[in-house]
Amino acid sequence: MASVCFYFQVHQPYRLRHYTIFDSDADYFDGYKNAQVCRKVAEKCYLRTNRLLLELIRRYEGRFKVAFSITGVLLEQLREYVPEALASFQELAKTGCVEFLGETYHHSLSFLFSPDEFAWQVQAHKRLIHDTFGQTPRVFRNTELIYSNSLAETIERLGGFDAILSEGADHILGGRSPNYVYRPPNTRRLKLLLKNYRLSDDIAFRFSNRDWCEWPLRAEKFAHWINAVNGNGYVVNLFVDYETFGEHQWEDTGIFEFLRHLPGEILRHPDTDFKTPSEVAAAYEAVDTFDVPGCISWADIERDLSAWLGNPMQHNAITELYNLEGQIKACNDPALLADWRRLQTSDHFYYMCTKWFADGDVHKYFNPYESPYDSYINFMNVLDNLRSRCHTEAVSPGMQSSSLVGV
Repeated sequence: MASVCFYFQVHQPYRLRHYTIFDSDADYFDGYKNAQVCRKVAEKCYLRTNRLLLELIRRYEGRFKVAFSITGVLLEQLREYVPEALASFQELAKTGCVEFLGETYHHSLSFLFSPDEFAWQVQAHKRLIHDTFGQTPRVFRNTELIYSNSLAETIERLGGFDAILSEGADHILGGRSPNYVYRPPNTRRLKLLLKNYRLSDDIAFRFSNRDWCEWPLRAEKFAHWINAVNGNGYVVNLFVDYETFGEHQWEDTGIFEFLRHLPGEILRHPDTDFKTPSEVAAAYEAVDTFDVPGCISWADIERDLSAWLGNPMQHNAITELYNLEGQIKACNDPALLADWRRLQTSDHFYYMCTKWFADGDVHKYFNPYESPYDSYINFMNVLDNLRSRCHTEAVSPGMQSSSLVGV
């Protein structure tokens, strides 16, 4: 028996507006651009793919199942800019065939820099998912699938989760298959689900590549690859960015027709089914430990942290941001705290990445900057203003942060 576990990452950040050293107001985020991007992605991907998933769930009478990890910052934007898209996710939640996973509310790197902030964001996201979809997440995925032994131990201590997700990195697997359930070392009950990156990336990245030897990829062919796992594993974890459907892979590539026919082709085989991540964790025992002393991720060809922490600009920006934590929280100013948390979103540091080689096109996706250096300067200008507001609030407790335009 082999199960297919589909998990989709759904996220858009609050992008910063152009902010210079001469700006002094606290309006950091580009409302027009964020609304524009959110509506565009909702139209091309979320609304259309959600309709298709709902159709497939009904057609196969609950035998087709998927999971989403939706960030808090995207849910806020959907509620404000595209409420019909949020309603379509809620309609999927009502089917009982869609699971919503836990993650950091702000799609942040807080686990690497602040244990307290990380714990707060995990719990805040869990509350948001419960309030929005009526589910309490039982499976955790960290921002950009960043994972380590230490993360697994932390999640088990926080409690409430049965499993955690990770990249099925070859150098960690050491010849083993990602198509089994594993367990993190030094945990008692937490299970570990590994992304099958080859099959996942066939959909996410190679699907429309006409130079790929397997192009064009049809549902029948992919289902054959899936069913070949029987006898050599019992779960194929297909973890992809949701915007693969309609945004990364445009409609004219045939991606929607591929998705439309895939469940039927997979379910033709009586030994194959679909399960959500929590169902996988409940159905299968761990076969071995997956020991990750350092951090891995699902980003770029290196599968490490270099997309966000690969150069001095990134290190400086994120270190300066988290150095403000104590001061920001001591101010007890909700607006100040909200801005600080929105600045934690990993995309801000991703835009500063200088790796423009094989991964260049990925790093340009909805990137509002001409260069990584522009991104860094813009971010640091905002951060300097945030620091000034924090200082003003500390000197004059109880006063609201005011605009300094014209001063």
